[in-house]
Amino acid sequence: MTTSNEDILILDTTKGVVKIELRPDLAPGHVEHIKKLVREGFYDGLSFHRVIDGFMAQGGCPQGTGTGGSKYPDIRAEFNNAPHVRGTCSMARAQNPNSANSQFFICFDNARFLDGQYTVWGKVIEGMENVDKFARGEPVRNPDRINKASIAADAA
Repeated sequence: MTTSNEDILILDTTKGVVKIELRPDLAPGHVEHIKKLVREGFYDGLSFHRVIDGFMAQGGCPQGTGTGGSKYPDIRAEFNNAPHVRGTCSMARAQNPNSANSQFFICFDNARFLDGQYTVWGKVIEGMENVDKFARGEPVRNPDRINKASIAADAA
């Protein structure tokens, strides 16, 4: 599958660059929402507040606590058959399946028990070794951050 620059998310983090292939074929509403937030600068400066070794790194909360979201309404779930494996990017949510907003997580390892319950919207295609370096914790004492998030097409 050839990915256009419109569907490459670049996270410039405190540990280095992470490139994520967005998957509008799996979750068109989520990808559109994430792009809107990225282009508004929403993710710039936000931390990875919950990082669990062997599981995942979660970020995208404006409060840095896991309790916040964007000014936009929550997104309807777009559960799909993509597996939660190393490098998978998926939306965090509360108990309500339709409560995803701005928080997302990147899987460190297989987390197949999440399959079909969280919306997969992308996969790390470059820089997973940088995600591996994120400080761990729940919450993280000195969390790593997204310095700047951008869509590759905008950088051209």
